[in-house]
Amino acid sequence: MLTEYHCHVLPGIDDGSDSVETSLAMLEMMKEQGVERVVFTPHFYCHREKSVESFLEKRQAAFEAVRDKSPIKNMLLGAEVAVEHGISEVKDIEKLAIQGTRLILMELPYREYKEWMYEEIYNISAEYKLKEIIAHVHRYLEYCSKEQMTDILSKNAIYQINNEAFGSFSQRRFVKRIIKGDLPVIFGSDAHNISSRRPNWDLLKKKCGGDEIKESDKLIDKYFV
Repeated sequence: MLTEYHCHVLPGIDDGSDSVETSLAMLEMMKEQGVERVVFTPHFYCHREKSVESFLEKRQAAFEAVRDKSPIKNMLLGAEVAVEHGISEVKDIEKLAIQGTRLILMELPYREYKEWMYEEIYNISAEYKLKEIIAHVHRYLEYCSKEQMTDILSKNAIYQINNEAFGSFSQRRFVKRIIKGDLPVIFGSDAHNISSRRPNWDLLKKKCGGDEIKESDKLIDKYFV
């Protein structure tokens, strides 16, 4: 079951889809590209939200706006949780795990990697028995040294790759090294709209091996509660 693990499709909740119409167009595009299961992962920035609970209410309202009209019926709610100082101490943070699973998607800051970043992730995973997913790990190549990337890849985590990485020579090489290293990898379009950041599963299916995609699709099944 081709699974979209990372996207910003829900309308009006973050910098992704700006309307119900755009959301439905994105979902239709995904369906045409073969996607059968979608995990909605709107951004969660602790410093911008009143609370996890208020974020969940907004997420639910956005979901209900598209739920009945979505061409893809297998849908799960999650979040892309930004790693900030103290994020592991935020009340109800565990409720941002992917619906019905022990998986939580975490986004590192776009700057030089520091150990406190993973300590926040680890504290959440250990306290709530969650499995951490590090979002679009290939993007941190721009900010991290070779040693820092080696450190990130040494964690007992799942590594999410944006399909776009297969359109870049350097990022594709990096991703293939991760896959050859037998690290757990999942894919997502990180789609935000239907133009500049559209669903791009056609790119992944053209550039990536079928076995890797199948392994990505199956991984979520290991972590359902």
